[in-house]
This record gives sequence, structure tokens and C-alpha cells, in this order.
Amino acid sequence: MIAAGLARWALLGAALTAAAQGVASAADAPASPITIELGRRLFYDADLSINGTMACATCHEQHRGFADGNRTHPGALDHPGKRNVPGLQNVAQLHHFTWASRATTDLEHQAETPLLGQRPIEMGMTEAVLAPRLKASACYTKMFAAAFPEKNGEISLTTATQALASFERTLVSYEAPYDQAKRGGAPLSAEAEAGRAIFDGKGGCRVCHSGDNFTDDAFHALEPAAAGDRGLADETGRAEDSGLFRTPGLRNVALTAPYFHDGKAPTLAEALRRHGLALSEAETGALAAFLESLTDRSFLADPRFSLPDAACPL
Repeated sequence: MIAAGLARWALLGAALTAAAQGVASAADAPASPITIELGRRLFYDADLSINGTMACATCHEQHRGFADGNRTHPGALDHPGKRNVPGLQNVAQLHHFTWASRATTDLEHQAETPLLGQRPIEMGMTEAVLAPRLKASACYTKMFAAAFPEKNGEISLTTATQALASFERTLVSYEAPYDQAKRGGAPLSAEAEAGRAIFDGKGGCRVCHSGDNFTDDAFHALEPAAAGDRGLADETGRAEDSGLFRTPGLRNVALTAPYFHDGKAPTLAEALRRHGLALSEAETGALAAFLESLTDRSFLADPRFSLPDAACPL
């Protein structure tokens, strides 16, 4: 029987529905509590890497908006990372999940990239190793059986990535000061309000950073392509795609430094300067204050998204 602590997931129903909106895959419907809990346990489990040294959470840290503080992060086998780790808040509402790829259309397939990918090698896992390793755990045997009764408790790459995706769809963040003010709560500071006016007007930020998640989910060239990383062109081979990278969302952006696809901007102020905006120092400060109002502290500390208890929940 599911442990009493697992019942807290039942309170997430409204958030799950919101997270599923706007995503094309039929698999994005709200999942069962045990499937979500299984996904959370897998997300924090270093055994998903080939040598047991790296979990999804190694790079996606909750207190940083599920990003990390490095320019790039080396893989489990010490292969150098290629791009900066993106945050995961509201990830289910995206159509493109990485800096420069249109290849994956749902979170299930996206999970295969860090698990199995070779360019670069991140977790270094293989299908041949993954299933037997998970089957060796009595806890996982019970959890997969409860999460996937229609598949007779199948433990495979398919069910593991389905569980991971189910957990990721719960990573909903809409409780920042900006959101609360928008709903009639405490107003933003005068500086942050001035920054919002700049964001929407003079700064032109809304052109690309649009919508509730402050991204148009499209690819743009902000700077010329650097040697060794042609952006979207690395996938498509088309010269016109050289230097194109996806617009990052800005929720919890104050905590996700360094910035840009290669992490070359160490601070928020430097990231703003690299956009070439003709702003005074005071205007840049106001814009930064507005961006800081997008920090959702409750999301960063929500126990539903944190490291699970060592004890098996079943």
C-alpha cells in the first residue's frame, strides 16, 4: 500500500492540469501519484548514470530553479559539457526542450538525451544496463508494478522515461511576487515596476521573452555563432540556422546564473549588457529588479520536488 506521505501528490491536481496545457503529446495528461513519486526517485538516483556518479538532479538543482551554477557540466565519464544547464520550471509547457534542437517533441523522448546521448556523453547509460540495474532493486520492482499495472510492472527505458516525464510535469512555478501582484496581491516595488515598463517597452524584451513563461519557444541568433557550436545548425546542417538558440524562459532567472547557452555571462547585469540594450545604469538596475520578481521561493523549497526519503514508499 502506498505510504501516507505519498498522498501529498493528490493535492497537486490543479497544478498538473495547468502543466499539461499547451503540450501536444497525449502522454501529458496528469499521471498517478505513484508514477510521479517513481519519477522523482529516478530523478535523484545516480544509478541512472553508467558508473553511478550522476543523477538528473546533479545538474538540475531545485534551489537553482533546477539549473546549476556552472557554465557547462561535465558528464559522468568526464566528457566536457557542451551547453549551459537549463532550468526545468514549467518545462511541460515547452515544445523545444534544449538550447538548439527540434528533434524531441515530448518529455519522455527528451529524457533519453541525457541518459543515452553521445554528443556529448552526459549520463553514459545504455538500455542494456538500465533495466537490469533497476530490476535489482526491490523498491523499484514494487514501484514500477504499482505505477504501470497495465504493463505488468514493466521496467524498461520506456517506463523509466515515462515516470521521469511525469515528475517533470509537476514542476509548476507560478507563485513569484510577479504572479502574486498580477493576481491582486502585494504590489511590486517601484523599481521592479519601472523595470517591467522597460521590459515591455523600451527594452523590447517581450519580443522574444513573451507569454507566461517569458519565452516564445523559438530560435534566434543574438550573437554570431562561436567556433565549435553552430546552434541549431548542428542538428539541421543548414547554414541559415547557424547561431540560432532557443529563447530561454525567465522564471527564476535570478538564480540560474551563468547565462546564455554557453554560460559566458556570469551575472544578470552582464547578461543584460550582452543584449545590447541602450539603457542607463538605473534602467538596467530596474530591469534586473523586475527579473528578480520572477523568483518563486515556494517552488524552490517545495518538498514534493526535493530529494525523496531513503525508505521505499511502498
